[in-house]
Amino acid sequence: MTVRGATLPLFETEGLAVAIDFETANELRTSACSIGVAWIENGRVTETEEHLIRPREMRFNPFNTVIHGIRAEDVADAPEFPAVWARLRDRMEGRLVLAHNAAFDLSVLRHTLTDYGLDWPACSYLCTVVLARRAWPALTAHKLNHLADFLGIALDHHRAGSDAEACGRIALAATRELGLGGLSEIARATGITFGQLAPGGYSPCKGGKAPRRPRAAA
Repeated sequence: MTVRGATLPLFETEGLAVAIDFETANELRTSACSIGVAWIENGRVTETEEHLIRPREMRFNPFNTVIHGIRAEDVADAPEFPAVWARLRDRMEGRLVLAHNAAFDLSVLRHTLTDYGLDWPACSYLCTVVLARRAWPALTAHKLNHLADFLGIALDHHRAGSDAEACGRIALAATRELGLGGLSEIARATGITFGQLAPGGYSPCKGGKAPRRPRAAA
């Protein structure tokens, strides 16, 4: 379900954002086995967390395990998603949510919440792939690891905490590259439409067209 004509605030508290990253056990969006969270305040990453999650269905696809290294035995004693979400939900309230390839991470969040009968939160979100393409259009690739190398950001790729922190740092670097005063200026300056998530549905983050810059006087 898509949110149409949403009146959600862009984000309630200026300067506060949170970057998230999920790893999944298999091809299902309900199989989250790890979440990384990087808290952002006033232009810097202040704290990073990583939590293992025990999926409802303990089926680990070897392909996924090769990517992130998490096996069924690693999460056998981990909490299921509702317990992890309960620790994060209130603190995420009012923050802009960042994710690199947000279509995937927000899909995991939506499907997992629905699977457990939990309400979707109300928040705005930004795909940092979309933002990076606007900030560095000349780069041939805008994958997380490529951007981390380009910007000199330390990355243990596919460790959810490290990925989330890199995502947050990429967003902050992009705002500086674009000459913006903060994350709140992105939509106005770039034409990017922030995604919206609410209990009644969602709308995706879109790249849009960059606003035309006024021509210099002759």
